[in-house]
Amino acid sequence: MTPMRVALHSVLRPGTEADYDREHERIPADLAAAFDRVGIHEWTIWRVGDRLFHLVECDDFDAALRALADDPANERWQARIGRFVDRFVGGTGGAPAPLPEVWDLRRQRQDSSGSSSR
Repeated sequence: MTPMRVALHSVLRPGTEADYDREHERIPADLAAAFDRVGIHEWTIWRVGDRLFHLVECDDFDAALRALADDPANERWQARIGRFVDRFVGGTGGAPAPLPEVWDLRRQRQDSSGSSSR
């Protein structure tokens, strides 16, 4: 199975940026192990001001979220980190919602390699 990439956008509560960054210096080992179990291979977060941009590489994002919903490591992490996150953009009820992909250079190159050049 080819891993999927999912982009997310969330917003921090005002004034929590430094604390959020500090909490992410190293996530708990049991949470990283839970990510492995549910098929999350990579999760990168960029921050600009109070805006967070996430890139998740996983087997199945929706299935991973369902599997994490009752995971004790994730519950502890959400209780800890949830105080910093105001919302996910595009999500309902504060839940993460993947951003629609607009363009992918790698895919364009792959598509173009099969066609003849002009």
